[in-house]
Parts: sequence; structure tokens; C-alpha cells
Amino acid sequence: MKNFFRDGGLAISIIALISLLLFMSVFTFMYSPDMFWILAPFIVLVSGFAIGKLIQVTRRNFQYSALITEEIKSENKMSLYSLPMGVVITDFSRKIVWYNKNFAEFFKEEAVYGNSIDVISRLPLDRFTVKGGVEIKYKDRYYRAYGNAPSDQEEKNIFLIYINDVTEHVNMQIEKKLSHPVVMLIMIDSFDELFSSSLESETAHVTVQIDRILEDFIAETTGLLRKQRDRFWAVVEERHIAKLIESKVKLLDKAREIQVNDRMNVTLSIGIGRTASTIAESEGYAKQALEMAQGRGGDQAAIKTASGFEFYGGVSKGVERANKIKARIIANQLIQLVEASDRVYIMGHKFSDLDSVGSSVGLACAIRNLGHTAHVVVDSLASLSTQLIDRLKASEEGKNSLFMSPSEAVDSITDNSLLIISDTHNPLMLESSELHLRAKQVVIIDHHRKTVNYIDNSIIFYHEPFASSASEMVTEILNYFGKAGKVTALQAEALLAGIMLDTKNFTIKTGVRTFEAAAFLRKLGADTVNVKGLFANSLESYRQKAALVSNSEIYKRCAIAYTTMYSPEMRLVAPQAADELLGIENVDASFVYYKSGGDEIYISARSLGALNVQLVMEHLGGGGHQTMAATQLHGGVTMEEAGRRLKEAIDDYYESLG
Repeated sequence: MKNFFRDGGLAISIIALISLLLFMSVFTFMYSPDMFWILAPFIVLVSGFAIGKLIQVTRRNFQYSALITEEIKSENKMSLYSLPMGVVITDFSRKIVWYNKNFAEFFKEEAVYGNSIDVISRLPLDRFTVKGGVEIKYKDRYYRAYGNAPSDQEEKNIFLIYINDVTEHVNMQIEKKLSHPVVMLIMIDSFDELFSSSLESETAHVTVQIDRILEDFIAETTGLLRKQRDRFWAVVEERHIAKLIESKVKLLDKAREIQVNDRMNVTLSIGIGRTASTIAESEGYAKQALEMAQGRGGDQAAIKTASGFEFYGGVSKGVERANKIKARIIANQLIQLVEASDRVYIMGHKFSDLDSVGSSVGLACAIRNLGHTAHVVVDSLASLSTQLIDRLKASEEGKNSLFMSPSEAVDSITDNSLLIISDTHNPLMLESSELHLRAKQVVIIDHHRKTVNYIDNSIIFYHEPFASSASEMVTEILNYFGKAGKVTALQAEALLAGIMLDTKNFTIKTGVRTFEAAAFLRKLGADTVNVKGLFANSLESYRQKAALVSNSEIYKRCAIAYTTMYSPEMRLVAPQAADELLGIENVDASFVYYKSGGDEIYISARSLGALNVQLVMEHLGGGGHQTMAATQLHGGVTMEEAGRRLKEAIDDYYESLG
């Protein structure tokens, strides 16, 4: 069936044609009868065809009108015209055929027969149903449209549409969402260390400034604020949280402007629980968010929703904790777990480095000194610390099955075994995921900033993002192992190598506790010359590193280098090249990426602290620390695509800083 308006136009054209033929016939007969009789057969033939077509079109229009009438009769047992909602009938091209008075009031000037307005053009007429409907916005008003498309293919030329004004209902829903209560937990980072050497007057002066910042924020909202020493508890409406996020949580910047004793800046950790159904659930979300913010080093806001976490801030280095009470508590708990276990396995991350292996070896040997069985689980073939592993294997301790392959550990672990994971808390980065899944008791010792997908089934989660390395954390634990903590000189060198690797020879993220740990290891006989030898490279590795550095480019104060050449040593060369690039003037961070033997592309990132490379790598699916991070790009990504995505991540980082 043709379109009603197209058929109407065709009927007019046919009538005009017939009129023209009649006029031509009369004119020809008057001036040339002979010519008239010659053209008469043609005129009769065309006129007959036109009249037949006119009859056909007229019949179709009658059928079309009857179909509309039948549609109205079948779908409505009452007058559609007086319904308290808008009703409109359109043809298959979405042009208006008929409408009632409410539809005319809704859309006024646009409600014209034969017109196709924007509201109707946005409706999915081909799959329209009476149930559910479709919500549309038109000139600051909200409407819900319901439809009825005929099931018969032959009748899909017209559509009956009901439109109801739901503006008030939608506004109530929006207001309900905006007024939903959200819990905020705010904590002053490293409160005791921050004011440890301050006078009471100075402490009071600084805390008053912090109170004023938060009170000013609450004053702009309809919420409430409560304080307890170094933490605050607030409840505000969702509308104000949205504004806070839109400002990129300027509370963090305002707090950072406050100085203590003209040498340290105040930082805050903020946990926010959104999308919770109750205040209690929102508080639970906020606690998780605050824990995540502190686990990532503080000076940031973490927002927990039902779907995951969002992070804002995290640009400062944070304040080192001078108190070692936690290390002593962890050491005592660890000894109790070891005493209750039949054997202990200590495992690091994939492609283990000196910090991963060094911390694992130091802890394993201390546990052996306690008289218990302990093994370091490492894949020697994929490790980046082969020199250290070979040197330890040649020692007396190493000959006594100190190292064990992941497959051997999986076969020998029991339900009463203890698994200690060092230098990572990410389940995707473990040396052996299967060993972790089989372990019934798990302990985590790590210094990297907390990631969203952290291991959450551990008995002890010893996490210090302010520590320089896992080796530093293990060294502090050994201080409380008594005589068992007195490891050999070679084992002490393994721990010192881990500290030197992550601090870049005591230049990055080095605090008082770092030097105290190094001094403790030096007393145990660690030789810095021997440790330096563990960092020696082959001539080929040195050439590869030099090539990467010489081919680098500068992008927004970031040095970027890459290579299309792959060698097994590239895993070690790339991080070293990234360290070298930090020595270039006006460079805040460095990134080196290369293609692995498979389809993955690896990116190593380093900084001196001015730029948080962890946030950049998280944008690409990785993670790490503020000054040291990495990621892997999967799915056959090309080198050109990797470079583009890396620059986009850098752009997003600077944009997030405002």
C-alpha cells in the first residue's frame, strides 16, 4: 500500500493530465479535424489508462482511511480524541496522519498534518511496544511514548503512538537521586609524623586551618561534619558530591597549601561511598575507599561505587612513617603463622627482579633459621635476577633446596602450608597463580601503591606504600626475629640489592627507615661492591640501552623511547634505559616500550616524583608506584598504536590535574 500523501499527489497529477488531454482534443478538433482523428486513438488510450489509475488511487485512499479507522476502533474502545494523553497516527515515513487535542497541546506548532517532527523521528517505530515505552526529552519536558506497530507486514504502513507527559515524575526521580545521602570519610595523612616535632600552638594552628577548609566545604552543602582527632565523618547529598568531582576534588589542593613547620605539606585521604542503597552501605563503601586511598599513598580521593573505584589526586610523595610498631606486630604474627605451618613458600611477581628475589630470600632464610622448612618459588629462566640466583644457588644455603620452581611448589603444597607473597599484591602479576589458588593461608608483604584488583584473601596484608622496597620491609621484620634475623652476608647483600634497585642507589623514595635498613644489612656483612656487581650488564645490553636513549623524544616533559628489536635482555635493558632518560634536563618522567617475543608490548615508566607514573600506567591497564610503574598491552597492538595510546594517557594525566 502506498503512502497516503504520495497517492494524493498522484491523483492530482492524473486529474491534471486528463484535463490537459481534453483541452488538447478540443483545441485540435477546432483547428484541424484531420489531425484530431489521427490523435484520437492515442488520446483515448492515455485517458483510459489515467482514469483507471485514478480509480485505483481513489480506492487505495478509501482503503487507507478505512485502515486508520479500523486501527482506531481495534486499539481503543473509547474516544482517542479526548484521552488524557497525546495520541498520534503516522505513516511508515513518520509523517502525521492524525492526532488528538493533547498531542496538539504538547507540540503546538509542530503538530501539522503531513509533518514529521523530531520527537517522532527518534522513536523506534519498527519495534515499538505498548509495554515499557521510550522516554524522550523535548524542550525541557520529558515524555514517555508507547506504540503499537501492526503485526501484519501488509499493515506496517501506519503506527499508533501514545505520548504521556512525565516531566513531574522524572523531576522527582532526579531530585531523589540528587538528594541521596553519601558518606565521606576524611583522614589527615601521617598525622603523628606530621606533628611529631611541632609545638602545641603550631599543631593547633594547622588543625584549625584544616578544620576551616572542611567546614567551608560543608557550609556550601546541606550536609553535616563530625571530627575525631585526625579524621572526619561527613554526610552530604549526591548533588554536592557531583560538584566536588567536577572540581577534581579541590579539597586536596587546598589542604596541600597548608604547611607544618615550613617544611611539610598537609595531605588528606578521602573515601567516598556512592550509589549505595542505605547510609550504612555507603559508610561501608567509604571505608573501603579510604583504605584504598591510603594504600595508594594518600593525598587522594577514592570513590567506591557498586561497580568499582575511581581515583582523584595522588600527586604528592607523602610523609614517611617513622613508627616501626607495625613492623614488630607483623613480625610476631608471622612467627606464629610459621610455627603453625608445616612448610613455607615465598613467592614474588612474574619476571622477578632483585627486590622480589632479595626480599623472598631474606625472609626464607630467616624462617629456616627458626628451624622451619622454607622455599623461594621462582622461575629462574624468566627472572631478571639470574646473577643473584646463581650466586645464591652456589652458596651452602642455596644447595639445600632454597629455590623451587612453581610447578614443584604446586605439587608439594598442603592445606597446612603458608604462602608469603612479596613485592606484589596483584593476583595477575604473581609468579604462579595456581600456587596462590591452592594456598589456604596467604600473607602479603608489599610496598606498591594499592590497585583495585588486589589479593583480598590474605591473613596478613602488610602494605606500606611509603616504604622504598619490599626488601626494606623484610629487613625491618628481621629486626624482630631475634637471632633468626641474623642472616648471612650473602643473604644480606640480596636484601641490599633489592633496596638499591628500587631507590636507584638511594636517590628515589629514600627515607630515614631506608638508611636504617641498609645500616642493619651492612652490620650483617653486606658488601656494597658485591651488590654493585649484581647490576653489571653485558656489552650488548649496554649498546641496546644506549640506542634507546639516543632515539628518544620529548613529549610534554616526558622522555619516550621505543625499539622494534627484541632480545631476552630487553626486559632488563628497558627499565635501565628509562632510568637513564631521567637524567635529561627538563624531563619529569620517562617511558620505554618494546615488543615482546609474542603479541604483547611492554612499557616501563620511571619518574623522579614530579609526575605520578602509576596513574599514567593505570590508564593503560597497569600499575606500580609513583616513581616506578609498568604495563602490558595485549591483543596484537602495533608499535604506532602503543605510542599513540601512551601519549593519550599522558594527556589525560595532565588534564586530570586541571
